[in-house]
Parts: sequence; structure tokens; C-alpha cells
Amino acid sequence: MSKITCQCGHDNPFGTVLCERCGRPQTEEAKKSKLIDMRYEGSARRSQTYKRTVIDKIWNFFSSVKIGVAIIIAVLATSAIGTLFPQKLFVPATTEADIFAYYEKHYGIAGTLYYKLGFYDMYNSWWFITLIGMLGISIIIASVDRVVPLYKSLKKQRTKRHVSFMRRQRIYGLGTVEDSDMSMAKAEEKLKALRYKVKTEDGAILAEKGRFSRWGPYVNHTGLIIFLFAVLLRGIPGFYVDEALWLREGETRAIPGAPGYYLKNNEFILDTYSKENDAVFSQAIDRVGTIVSNYQSDVTLYKDAEGELPGQSELELVKDYSIVVNKPLNFDGFSVFQMDYRLGELKSMTFQLIEKASDASLGEFTVDLINPETVYQLGEGTYVELKDFYPDYDGFEDGKPKTKSPLPNNPAFIFKMVTPEKPDGEMSFVAIRETVETEKNDYKATFLSAETRDVTGLVIRKDKTLYILLLGGIIFMIGVAQGSYWNHRRIWIQKGEGDEIVLAGHTNKNWFSLKKELDKVKDYASLPLYEDRQDAESNSNAAKGDNS
Repeated sequence: MSKITCQCGHDNPFGTVLCERCGRPQTEEAKKSKLIDMRYEGSARRSQTYKRTVIDKIWNFFSSVKIGVAIIIAVLATSAIGTLFPQKLFVPATTEADIFAYYEKHYGIAGTLYYKLGFYDMYNSWWFITLIGMLGISIIIASVDRVVPLYKSLKKQRTKRHVSFMRRQRIYGLGTVEDSDMSMAKAEEKLKALRYKVKTEDGAILAEKGRFSRWGPYVNHTGLIIFLFAVLLRGIPGFYVDEALWLREGETRAIPGAPGYYLKNNEFILDTYSKENDAVFSQAIDRVGTIVSNYQSDVTLYKDAEGELPGQSELELVKDYSIVVNKPLNFDGFSVFQMDYRLGELKSMTFQLIEKASDASLGEFTVDLINPETVYQLGEGTYVELKDFYPDYDGFEDGKPKTKSPLPNNPAFIFKMVTPEKPDGEMSFVAIRETVETEKNDYKATFLSAETRDVTGLVIRKDKTLYILLLGGIIFMIGVAQGSYWNHRRIWIQKGEGDEIVLAGHTNKNWFSLKKELDKVKDYASLPLYEDRQDAESNSNAAKGDNS
């Protein structure tokens, strides 16, 4: 693009609003405006300059503040939707089919849609990660698009400016003094006393302080980019683990997210306060019934033995540990927390095969509800075959039994009972409170007893991104403080014709404080009066309104 040549002879990049050397307005809009826009010092931004190639269009798209705000709204909206129903981590199921069944059962059509759209594991979904990536790209491009020209303009800013630049500042004054040289010298002295960085050139003064506050938003953006980078790192295996593990007493399972490690639940302990031993809780116990004093899982941690050959399954004992609330099991960067429990889950059920006519028992058999066998031998020629098993029986649908979950909350069975007298067998559907026979049978399976066990709910966590998140948060807050509690103030004072002096001032915020300091300089150096042109314009409009 062609450069813009100012009247002062300086060549400015295409898109420049104010001349980099003298400050003259370079666009028609700036020339017509009473006050000039000083947000980026009138410098040329890439997004306003290059608009031809695909790269230019992508750059311009992400540099738009409106696009950035739209992406933020999308992230907030999807995050809010992700809180409507429990996330995958808190669903008591292991397989994808079971998870889908959970949402469908408990939340109906909304739950089905929630699952299929990926909201059930939202923070690991590709589209949410894409939104976070787009937000990071938008912040980076928007920051670079503005901070580079701003830095160049502030670094190269000239001390002496054209009168048109001074006249279009919000703080502006023009007048004659008795001795312009004396006033300029006193103004320089007072500005230095007020801790301004002062530059002089050819009868002109530029006093400046608090420039570092202009970088506050960009420091803020840097911290946010680091924070978002840490969030994206959580999608890389090994950086972040947040998994749930339901472990039954006596059961040993691989720890999800921690390859090579296994955990055995030796016992789950639930202690409660008693009125006899804990008198301080007696009134509360009378009011609510039971108060838990301790949730504890006694576990054993194992890992694959070193040098183990493929196909071997030898485990090496790491340690025994009691996990209680706020005292997790720690190993190799992982932490295992006590988070939930289920008491009295059915482990096995014992049945007896009885001949109805004589009420004689032909033997007993026990069904393991976690890993049931197919055939149970009771004697020569007598056995019971388990044809089907419904762990969480929920009635009949289209004439067939159904289960609502894989957990053995309400077991039901279809048994085939075979005896020497009935070699073809007899079929029977047996539930805890219901028995259905397809025809009149000579034999029946009756329930004798059940064995229960407790289940502990554990959460496995590992987070290598925590310190990166902390670093991003600290940098973010530094940027917030930098941009909020300081401001960039500039005062220009120049000699005109004879003893005439022109002064102007600008700040990115807190105009009251700038005018307060400028008043001190004006009184000390006998400078001409100035006006806040925005306040003057507001008062003029108000007066016109009153007259009408």
C-alpha cells in the first residue's frame, strides 16, 4: 500500500490517522473531528491496512473485538450448559453404553440430546477445545495488532507537535505570558518535581509519566494466553488426569489414567458419632439421627513388576494406605481422594433348588452378581443353567425383562432347571419379589440368603498444568493492577509567536488528576488558562437543552 506523506514531509504507513512526526491529522474524519482519537496514537494497525490475501482476512477476523466478545459469550454459554446435568466424571457407570443409558433414564430426551452433543464430557470435547483455541488466537492477534503500532508510536513520539495536534486535544490552552522563557523554565522545573519524565526540544516541552500503564491490558492478555495454554495442555495425555473409580471391597482394579498401577479395596469404613462417647453431638444426633465422623478406605497400591514379560500379571506391592477425606493417597504425581461410597451393595445371592411336590431340596447354589457363572452343578444329572441376568431389573418392556443399569441393585434371573426327571429342563424367571413361570413347573429356585459389601468412590487426579495456571493468573492480575491503578499522562507546552504559549494534555483515564497536576504547573509557571473541551461541550449542550 502507498505511504501517506504529511505536509511536514514525513512518510507515514498507509492507515495512519495522525502523522508520526508532527501529529497533523491525515484522514478526512480526523480533520473534521474536534477531538482526535488517541487510543493507539493514531498509528496504522495491520487489520486496517492489509485486506487482500486470505491471511489478511483471517487476521482481520480474529483482530475484531466483536469476534472476541462473541467467542467469550460462546465459551460462557457452553460452560453454563455443561452444568445442567452431571459431567461424565460423576456418573456411576463405566462403559459408554452405560453412561448413555444413565442420561436417557434420568433426564429423558434432554439427557439423550445432552449426551449426543457431547456436553456430558464437555471440557474434553473437541468443539470446546476448539473454542478455547479460537479465543487464544483472537487474544494473540488482537493484542499484536494493537500493541506493536502503539509501542512504535510511543517510542518515536516527538517533543514538538503541530498546532493542529495540540488544538484537537481534550485539554487545550493558548495565551500570552509576560516572559515565555521564564515560564517554560519554571514549567520544566515543576513537572520534574511532580515526577514527570521531561524532554525539551526547540522551545517545546513533553512531560510524560505512567507510560507503563498502557501495557497493562497486554500484560493482562499475556496472562490469559498462558492460562488458556495450560487449559489446552490438559487435553494432552500425561498432563492432566481427573478420573473416577468405584471399587468394591476385596476388588482389585487398574487405576484409570495411571498406567501400570492397581488398587485393591481391603475395606470401606464408615464411622459415626455416638451419644454415649460424643456427648457434644447428642442433641444433633437426636435431631438428625446419624452423624458421620469418618469416611475411610483401607487400600493396597500395586504396580507392574519390573522386568515383567508380556503375558505375565505379577504385581509388586507399593504400600498399604488408609484414604480419608482430605488425606489422599499420593504416588508418582497422582492423588487418590475419597469422594463417595455405597453401602450394602449385593455381592452374591444363594438359591435352593426344590422339588415342589415333596418340598425336598436338591442342593444350593450361589450366584456371584459381578461375574456370574453359566452352569451350577447340584448333583448327578441335576444342574441349574443361568440363561440371562438383569442386574438392575426394571420391569418388562414388550414382554421382555429389562435392566436400567449394570449395578446389582435389584437382580433378576432366568434359570433353566435340569433334573433326571426333566432332562429338557424347566424355565423360570426369578426376581427378589417376583417369580414368573412360562408353564406349571415341578421344580423351583428359592432365595436363601444374600451377601453384601460396601463400595468406595474414589477420584484420581494429576495436574502438571497447575503451576502454569498459577503463573498465568499472577501475570493476569499484574496486568489488571497495572492498567487499573496507574494511568499514562502527557503534557505538551510549546512557545508560539512572541510570548505566546500553547499547552495541551492527555491521559488514558483519570482526567481529574491530570488537571489537578496541570493546575499546579500553571500556577507555578504562570501559564495561560486552559479548558477541558469535553466538559465545555457538555455544558454547552446542556445550556442549549435548557433554553429549548
